[in-house]
Amino acid sequence: MFKLSVCLLTCNSARLLREVLPPLLVVADDFVVLDSGSSDATLEICHEYGLTVHHHPYAMHGAQMNHATSLAAHDWVLCMDSDEILDEQTLNFILQLKAGEEPSPEQAWRLPRYWYVLGEEIRTIYPISSPDFPVRLFHRAHARFNDRPVDDKVEGYLQSTKIPGRVRHDTFYSLHEVFSKLNSYTTRLVKYQKVKPSISRGIISAIGAFFKWYLFSGAWRSGKVGVVTGLYATFYSFLKYFKAWYSHNEEKAVAVNEKKNSRAL
Repeated sequence: MFKLSVCLLTCNSARLLREVLPPLLVVADDFVVLDSGSSDATLEICHEYGLTVHHHPYAMHGAQMNHATSLAAHDWVLCMDSDEILDEQTLNFILQLKAGEEPSPEQAWRLPRYWYVLGEEIRTIYPISSPDFPVRLFHRAHARFNDRPVDDKVEGYLQSTKIPGRVRHDTFYSLHEVFSKLNSYTTRLVKYQKVKPSISRGIISAIGAFFKWYLFSGAWRSGKVGVVTGLYATFYSFLKYFKAWYSHNEEKAVAVNEKKNSRAL
């Protein structure tokens, strides 16, 4: 038998919090809520469930998760986002796992995460297929999230096992959120990761993404939701190169101005 700390990231998470919290409270021997600046009813809902909320400015998802695990009372941690809902099968597996002998700290487990966009289950969302199976249950002394600006993941474990069940990942619940995250992800990607500044590459990449993630993936069968996921992939592929190109030209212009000013002096 071993004890488990649940680490939950929140930010304006009131929409689903009353569905997210109950199953997590069943498996948690310790509960860390790490909030990055909620202005809705998130904090009040957490207090309703008797939870203490910690506060930390948001930088990147992986860094936020690592900070949450550092606050945990136990070394075994289950890391969750506030738009992920455990089902009964997943919940029962974790309870049985905890009731058995403590596993090797080099072992980790993957959540069966099924993606929902605008309230409908989807098959693909750039750059992954649904379901995906991210590692979320692990020993914090042997594994941690990496520092990738987007699509971060847990590293350091030696072996992993898929947990049965269906974890509902209810993301992109409105068009506003789709385009807000699109802008946020591509901005972080360009800021923290080297992307070739090229308009032509962006256009070619966008065309390829449209064919792959809308036509060939079968997203066109999903009606308006398929159109949204197809456009998301297309714009994402274009914007990362466009923003890199725009930033590169801004830096060149600043360098030219600084050179002119130094000559004038």
